[in-house]
Amino acid sequence: MTVPKKLNWGILGAARVNERLLPAIMTAANAQLLAIASRRPGAAAATLAKYAVGDSQHVSCYDDLASLINDPKVEAIYCPMANEEHAHWAMQAIAAGKHCLIEKPMATKLQDVEAMAVAAQHQQVKLMEGFMYRFHPQHVRLQALIAQGLIGDVLSARASFSFLMQAARLYRVNRSMADGGGAMWDIGPYAMHALRWCFAEHGQPAQAVQVSALAKLNEHGADTACSGVLDFGLDAQGRARFGHFDVSFERSRKSEYEIIGSKGWIKCHAAWVFEKDEAVIGWGLDDGSSGEERIAPSNHFSLEISHFSDCVLHDSAPLLSLQDAKHNCQAIQAVLQSVATGLPCRLAKLD
Repeated sequence: MTVPKKLNWGILGAARVNERLLPAIMTAANAQLLAIASRRPGAAAATLAKYAVGDSQHVSCYDDLASLINDPKVEAIYCPMANEEHAHWAMQAIAAGKHCLIEKPMATKLQDVEAMAVAAQHQQVKLMEGFMYRFHPQHVRLQALIAQGLIGDVLSARASFSFLMQAARLYRVNRSMADGGGAMWDIGPYAMHALRWCFAEHGQPAQAVQVSALAKLNEHGADTACSGVLDFGLDAQGRARFGHFDVSFERSRKSEYEIIGSKGWIKCHAAWVFEKDEAVIGWGLDDGSSGEERIAPSNHFSLEISHFSDCVLHDSAPLLSLQDAKHNCQAIQAVLQSVATGLPCRLAKLD
């Protein structure tokens, strides 16, 4: 009997997301966890002990990041470091020939995303931004309903992502927006990404042409709330296409997006749906009809790990492209500029 090939993973950091990500790696049929590292002495071992599923005796725990990056047995690395550190450590991992799944945002500067893309191509390794939510089947179903013409032409969208900041998470707002802190760099990438997928063309998320934004800043210059509009330009009939976003650390948990078309609306009620919960898609049409679909529970973290592992093992292209990552970073940088200047920010067309 042939034993299925598994991709050997390492985790670069003991971040809180390991609560969901580490078990996903350990339980995926085409992946196995071989190492975890942290710069805090004992943190890697403590994280493994807390979140491991099944036997973890074969997993190496390092108290420095370089040892994991240079471990010859590790083939792919998941990087959940601080936002502003992603580019540096991903470049180290890519240089060592490791495939990389980078927790969103891929980087906080567009030029860093571009450099990472060039390096990955040179080293012939896979590189993807870690938007786990995109792998839940509810989004495929929602897009299929739109493609069938349920709500007509897509003309507007709204994305709202928030959670109430707890004391244990204050590290997210202890530095300025310019330095990777705040809600926009933490949960804002979801809102930007969701809106861009709402206006997707030819199976790829759209690029905004202009951004306007407002934010409430704390004493460190980090945004605790940020709202604004992405302008996706006019459609073929000359109609405006706007995407409204709202992210906050001052409100209860929410991760929804709604799309309004020429015939009605459709809504994803929870992009951050838990693996044991059904997902709900609802819609209403101008003719007075309405509907709701419930999607069976699914673990989007596990699906993300399985997908990326499969891409490496079978040399296929990841669902989330590097062009997608560039556009998302560019949109967030435009938000920061608009907040700083109080003016709309035009986005240059990327190749």
